[in-house]
Amino acid sequence: MNEHLSVGLLFGGESPEHEVSIVTARAIAEHLDPIRFLVRPMGIARNGVWVVTGDPFARLAAGELPERSDHPFLPLEKGAEATPLPDLFFNALHGAGGEDGQIQGYLELLHRPYTGAGLLAMAAGMDKWITKRLWESEGLPVVPYVGLTEERWRREQAVCLSECAKLGLPLFVKPANLGSSIGVEKVKRAEDLAAALDRAFTFDRRVLVEQGLDIREIEVAVLGGDEPLVSKPGEVIVADEFYTFEDKYLHGKSRTEIPANIPEELADLVRKLAAKAFAASDGYGMARVDFFLERLSGRVFLNELNFIPGFTSISMYPKMMAASGVPYAELLTRLIDLALARHAQTTVKQKGFQSGSDWFRSAQG
Repeated sequence: MNEHLSVGLLFGGESPEHEVSIVTARAIAEHLDPIRFLVRPMGIARNGVWVVTGDPFARLAAGELPERSDHPFLPLEKGAEATPLPDLFFNALHGAGGEDGQIQGYLELLHRPYTGAGLLAMAAGMDKWITKRLWESEGLPVVPYVGLTEERWRREQAVCLSECAKLGLPLFVKPANLGSSIGVEKVKRAEDLAAALDRAFTFDRRVLVEQGLDIREIEVAVLGGDEPLVSKPGEVIVADEFYTFEDKYLHGKSRTEIPANIPEELADLVRKLAAKAFAASDGYGMARVDFFLERLSGRVFLNELNFIPGFTSISMYPKMMAASGVPYAELLTRLIDLALARHAQTTVKQKGFQSGSDWFRSAQG
């Protein structure tokens, strides 16, 4: 291995989580081991063009929309077509484009290792509806919900509203493929549900409606592959009615507690469920697994799984890992080592097939 491994740090992107990704990537760039790694920031502007020259952080923060390369198969900015590939990509893209299998498929074509889970896990894990169905198939506990497509909602609104009404009130309406609580609304009155669904469908064509429970928000961090390290649980003590984007990144009224103040046997249960949820989704690299702990009954429900959790100064994932014996810089190094190990594993797999015959040369469709 090269003493200085070049790491292409991908951030920004076209999703609504563009700004969050910039903050995450800055923190990663500051903490990657300078003795072992050479960081090459690669920002993706809001128009999808890869910004690789000058200071990509400053250019994306300024909202620059560079012209795309004349080469139709390259997403690079014009004039940067000869940019060499890094040895490895560190994926800090949140949301659609970076967390749903798209960038993973592209990086597979480039035959370069990349951090985090593969295409299948990312695509399934990004979609909250699909994630719940996977977990249900494994007998894991999830909050009662209704999943709706925009096509069905436009076709039979009355039926959809009737199905959602069976969950009771309050309800949470969530775009299926967004994070950072963007587009999430709490609905307390039945007459407000249709408008909330209309707003959610402006973000995504798939939407979840979940039963609103009186809960505590418990989270764990997962790191590794088949036998991952699962952190001590932490708790988000929410200031508003739920953990909103504004509270997470702007106002900071909520606070976190690590480890969570829960009984040891409950902490063990949460950690076991997190490992099962991670495996059921073909997880690899890292994930933050979020739980709801119902106050009245003490029941535990899996809520969401985030394969690219935030790495900002207030982010739960690195804080929980640090509390479990893995400090920030070591965490980043482990993620890169995991990426290299997965790439080495897949590189040796048999991909091609030759029949030994020339039947295909003249075969008719």
